[in-house]
Amino acid sequence: MSIRIFKQIYFRLPVILKLLITILMLMLLFGMVIHFVEPQQFPTIFDGIWWAFVTAATVGYGDYVPLSVAGKLIAILLILTGGGLIAFYITSLSAATIQHERDLEGGRLAFKGSNHLILVGWNERTRQLIKIITKTTPDLRIVLIDRTLQHVAFQNYPVHFIQGDATEDETLVKANVELAERVLITADISKRERQADNYTILTTVAIRGNNKEIPIVAEVLSKVQIENALRAGATTIIRSNDFMSALFYHELSHIKAATPFEDILQILNSQQFHHSKLPEDLDNKPFIYISKLHSKKQHLLLGLIRNKTYHLNPPAEFLVKEGDILLSLVNWQN
Repeated sequence: MSIRIFKQIYFRLPVILKLLITILMLMLLFGMVIHFVEPQQFPTIFDGIWWAFVTAATVGYGDYVPLSVAGKLIAILLILTGGGLIAFYITSLSAATIQHERDLEGGRLAFKGSNHLILVGWNERTRQLIKIITKTTPDLRIVLIDRTLQHVAFQNYPVHFIQGDATEDETLVKANVELAERVLITADISKRERQADNYTILTTVAIRGNNKEIPIVAEVLSKVQIENALRAGATTIIRSNDFMSALFYHELSHIKAATPFEDILQILNSQQFHHSKLPEDLDNKPFIYISKLHSKKQHLLLGLIRNKTYHLNPPAEFLVKEGDILLSLVNWQN
């Protein structure tokens, strides 16, 4: 390798790596020199290198000591040069570690993992979702993308933060969307509904352009934008306004002995909805019979879906047909 190529490679390396290489070369040089100057005190080159590191780091074990004037002059030169380099290396390493933490909390570092969940938008819903995920699925890695946040401390929220606009490819590449497992886009309720939905749709288009197969769950506030979100590539649409309106109605109309909001919250925290195709051997069986079979597996059968129409809590003798989708509640652990 020519000196010119070596210099090109060397000066492109990070500062810490360049310092480390320089220290290693310097310690090797002093180790060889002291070995040739005092071969009786330093029988091998490795002994000389060991002495050089111990002396430059100001540890001073005293197992190898130069006795001649020339050897002592070499030791003085080593202390003046190598000691400063090692101190500078340790300082630079500490500074780089602190800067890395700052860059991580400031959302400036790219995510290198895979099979992760990407959350777009920071709000109270996202904050609560992170708490639920870390409690129920602690091994799932989360990447948070937001353009308004400036700082997220990992010790408070165990996510990899990316500061930027999710509609831009550069931000999505940082989040490694190509290797992600799925994406959730939450609506910005601080903006007007149409403006928030437009950002959701643009984000969906950008994500779909970077990953053709990834499932995208998008929150849409306005009902008229649902079709546009689906056209943009969203896999699932969360109609939060429709859900909250139905919940408000239940809270206003329910009997006093019930608490709809708390009931639904407890169900969603401990149970998950499960869809399954009706087995062939259960064709034309009554609903009550299939319900008893599910209860043995700790599956609570709620109803069925036939031709995209929900039949919830049907009569006991309701006959289930081939092609029906059974809707049940299952423990998260299952």
